[in-house]
Amino acid sequence: MPSVDQLAAWRAFLRAHATITRALESELVAEQDLSLAAYDVLVQLAEAPGRRLRMTELADAVLLSRSGVTRLVDRMERIGLVARSRVEGDGRGVAAELTDEGFQRLRVASRTHLAGVLRHFVARLDVDDLCALERISRLLDG
Repeated sequence: MPSVDQLAAWRAFLRAHATITRALESELVAEQDLSLAAYDVLVQLAEAPGRRLRMTELADAVLLSRSGVTRLVDRMERIGLVARSRVEGDGRGVAAELTDEGFQRLRVASRTHLAGVLRHFVARLDVDDLCALERISRLLDG
């Protein structure tokens, strides 16, 4: 059973994550008409080889369920930000690919997002805090 102090640290971590995520989401929607999840899909595809990922890889990368990423990619495909294609040599495999329009949308939206990251995260921490948080986050990730 976690101690009171341990639970307090856990809850503070959850509140901080939720607060920053809500702020970043709100800014992206207001300024770019783009959800944080859609922005994350664009980033993951932009960083992938050939700007393309299998749908299962994309779901893992953006931490959404497969059905959630499928619905999101459906919406993004309808507005021209991504395109789907078959995976060569795999009759059932489907990949999502970043379109030129999606790449341009990412370039514009990244200004809003990165300014928010600076404002809501980086500006509130000093260099030692950032290093400690990175170290702790890597421990928790693996």
